[in-house]
Amino acid sequence: MGAILGLLSVLLRSLVPDMAVAAQASGVALMVGLTGAWWVGRLRSAGMRVAYTRKIFHVIVFTSAAGVNAVLGLPGTMAFGAVVAGLVLIAVWLGDGFPFYEAMARDRDRPRRSFFIMVPMITTAVGGLASSLIAGPFASVGYLAAGWGDAVGEPAGARWGKHRYRVPSLVGVPATRSVEGSIAVFLVSTFGSGVALASLDLGWHAVWGGLLCGASAALVEAASNHGIDNLTVQLIPSILAAWLFA
Repeated sequence: MGAILGLLSVLLRSLVPDMAVAAQASGVALMVGLTGAWWVGRLRSAGMRVAYTRKIFHVIVFTSAAGVNAVLGLPGTMAFGAVVAGLVLIAVWLGDGFPFYEAMARDRDRPRRSFFIMVPMITTAVGGLASSLIAGPFASVGYLAAGWGDAVGEPAGARWGKHRYRVPSLVGVPATRSVEGSIAVFLVSTFGSGVALASLDLGWHAVWGGLLCGASAALVEAASNHGIDNLTVQLIPSILAAWLFA
């Protein structure tokens, strides 16, 4: 029992930021979150499709989280994520008609539009935490594979998707993806993974490592349940990168 309590104590210390880190991360989160929410809300009100506005916010949050993680570590990332989650929860509470909510809520997810905002938010947090605890610095690979690669799948599918396939879903809402969207996920995940690996001073290994991690992200995204791919597309490329290079 003592060993378990000791392990939990170490884990909590690795997650809870001190006041200085919490203040810095929260400030970044408020600046990024409020600016991003205002921007995508304006874009949605101007008629941009949710497939685009939702993923613009997705890219903003994941890219910022990767930067916070690199500078302030996992405790800073936890504080950043908590503040952004709070902004999303406020939007869900305000609901239909609120510009930021409408920028995230898909019509095709009716009558579960809020559910498919909340579930990806939770799986994003779980995926980021698990990736950091398991893969350490290689969690950045998953952050950018999911943050950039997964983000392009839906817009690419909406714009060019001709060959669609069914994927498992939650709460009975039908869901499809497209071959064209999956190809876009592969290409951009490869780029994002390569950038993350290059930032870890892996030299030319970042090229073939990025290719393998990008392929894993695309395959996992194609097979994942609608709503949980923010977890799987972070976790698997991070673990693969750590296995290859740690």
